[in-house]
Amino acid sequence: MEHYYHPEHLAQFSQIGQGSPELAEKFFAYYGAVFAEGALSVREKALIALAVAHTVQCPYCIDAYSKECLQQGADLEQMTEALHVATAIRGGASLVHGMQMLDQVKQLGM
Repeated sequence: MEHYYHPEHLAQFSQIGQGSPELAEKFFAYYGAVFAEGALSVREKALIALAVAHTVQCPYCIDAYSKECLQQGADLEQMTEALHVATAIRGGASLVHGMQMLDQVKQLGM
């Protein structure tokens, strides 16, 4: 069965620089710096990345950061809670745009 997303692509991600090695090098340097220990721990950053991965619905990132969270000592309960935080924000963002709808309805006199 063919799939749109291929899990093996994640392991091949470093090859993305074939078309523009300079830009890929800059991206990977930035990416590495972002995920380095800083004001947030590597574990905290992995949990944030996992939540964002679900929000942007990237199966590659979900796979990568599920694994990274476990490697950094997060457990299923923490990972699930991070997912629910992302879900609440995403759902809330949709609902708050309902205010635009309400304003429009009021302006149209309906």
